[in-house]
Amino acid sequence: MRSAELDYELPEGAIAQAPIEPRDAARLLVAGASGTGRHRRVADLPELVEPGTVVVVNETSVIPARIPVRRPGATDGEILLLEPAADGWWQALCRPSRQLRAGAVVEASRGPLRLELGETLTGGRRLVRPVSDGPLAEALAESGVTPLPPYIRAPLADPARYQTVYARRPGSVAAPTAGLHLTPGVLDALLAGGADVLAVELVVGLDTFRPIDAELVEDHVIHTERYRVPESVWSEVVAARDAGRPVLAVGTTSVRALESVAATGELDGRTDLFITPGHRFAAVDRLLTNFHLPRSSLLALVEAFVGPEWRALYREALEADYRFLSFGDASLLEVVR
Repeated sequence: MRSAELDYELPEGAIAQAPIEPRDAARLLVAGASGTGRHRRVADLPELVEPGTVVVVNETSVIPARIPVRRPGATDGEILLLEPAADGWWQALCRPSRQLRAGAVVEASRGPLRLELGETLTGGRRLVRPVSDGPLAEALAESGVTPLPPYIRAPLADPARYQTVYARRPGSVAAPTAGLHLTPGVLDALLAGGADVLAVELVVGLDTFRPIDAELVEDHVIHTERYRVPESVWSEVVAARDAGRPVLAVGTTSVRALESVAATGELDGRTDLFITPGHRFAAVDRLLTNFHLPRSSLLALVEAFVGPEWRALYREALEADYRFLSFGDASLLEVVR
């Protein structure tokens, strides 16, 4: 598939710059529905999910991984922690990287955190070792800032709005954004309606925003991410599929975790699964997801899920003034088999 086939015109004004309040007031475009039932709200999701559905969410939480740093006698900089490497080191992005020499130690602009600079890696990354007197999580809470996507221009007044209400396992530098719409009330209503709500983990990295720059989609080098699917969750997914009950993934990250298990048989590890058109979905039937960037791996997954119909859906959403990307509205999709 040519990457140009994943292109579309996204007006800057359609990119949501702040989350909607309340969370479940986000609009929901229901693929396949007609009439007044096609344009709904996330608050209506329990009405659209039949009893026996297995709903799978990603319980990862976003860490305050963006750290402004002081450089005595020079302009200040910034270090963005991406993921742990080994022996206390992290892969990170540094700015300005060339002026931060290996072996140097810089201090966070606020709080107790210090950071030792290590060797340069590929892809503009380098190793960084955070140093603090206490637990790293506490130091990050004081010294770090919630990392927002590059297309969000304004700071977030309440960092909790870039976390799902069920976030449990720290590690991600980007939120599983479809889950940002769900509230305790929506989750309770899903359970009351006979659905099961289960949690997996996939640690979301910054590369989720990286566009496909290869001419052919399949030539794009997909980022790897850590995932974990509890054995009990996978057993329920398999039982639902065997019984003909739907499995609804909340977000592309939940899809990637489940489909990785289906492809490898491994319940945890790192996945480099790149879901592109032609992928045969073995675990997921339905998908709640936001509207994604042009030429992105996430949009390739959507095309694999619903086929070229995504173009009509995105066109309809733009014409109806839906809000796009991380803080935007959502769609509810059915897999095309």
